[in-house]
Amino acid sequence: MVMSMTGFGRSTIKSADCAVIAEMKSVNHRFSEFQIRMPRQLIKMEDKIKKELSKYIQRGRVELFITVEGEGLTHRTLQVDWQLIDDFVGLMGQIAEKYGFSAKPDLKDLLQRPDFITIDESEEENSSLERLVLETVASAAARLYDMRRAEGQELKKDLLLLLSGLEQKLFQIKTRAPIVVEAYSQRLERRMKEMAAGVFNEDRLATEVAVFADKSDIHEECIRLESHIQQFRQALEHDGPVGRKLDFMIQEMNREVNTIGSKANDSMISSGVVELKTSLEKMREQVQNIE
Repeated sequence: MVMSMTGFGRSTIKSADCAVIAEMKSVNHRFSEFQIRMPRQLIKMEDKIKKELSKYIQRGRVELFITVEGEGLTHRTLQVDWQLIDDFVGLMGQIAEKYGFSAKPDLKDLLQRPDFITIDESEEENSSLERLVLETVASAAARLYDMRRAEGQELKKDLLLLLSGLEQKLFQIKTRAPIVVEAYSQRLERRMKEMAAGVFNEDRLATEVAVFADKSDIHEECIRLESHIQQFRQALEHDGPVGRKLDFMIQEMNREVNTIGSKANDSMISSGVVELKTSLEKMREQVQNIE
């Protein structure tokens, strides 16, 4: 299935005490890249979030924004180590008494000690928030996936139309090719008669025409181009990412078209080659957006 690499997805899921909002957008990229912006308290979930995104996105650059509203991030309590504080104050008193210091520890001294007061986070509540975040991310990713799929189908329709145009123009070029050789033979015959006053060497004419036909022969290029077109059409029906494969096929088609153009000894064929290259450039631009 053809998937676009651009899209947008948003989801909001609420619980009793908070709401999680996930917004994401994706753009073209050679590989898979996830950029996640979220509250500091969720940083440890980054790998799990990327794993969830990978279920929906195989190629493209994705920016994800996660917001938590309400009390979901504030389920924390302060734990005071009174015994440690008592020991500290007692020790400071002993030091002051021993060395004759008059200063005593005040509240500021106590608050500056990180081990006296610690923050305790509830694992059960964190687990609940984690499930809510992953569920919201999955919902937003599913909507992004649907948008990428819908746009991918539009890209597929456009590419199929361009392929049909390629086939029609290629058919015209193939039809024109033998006419060009015949026209060259007639022109050469007239020229030889004019130069030889009505008498000319038929063997020489046949040789010259054969050389011209060989130099301008585009049969093999047309066959290969037809094959690439057919393979391209088949690739559009494959499951999974096909963008790189389609891009390679367009390069191969361009190579054959350039060869046809270099062999062209006819203005109509040259014009057809220009149209082929124009269509291939349009296809290349579309393929850059396919996963």
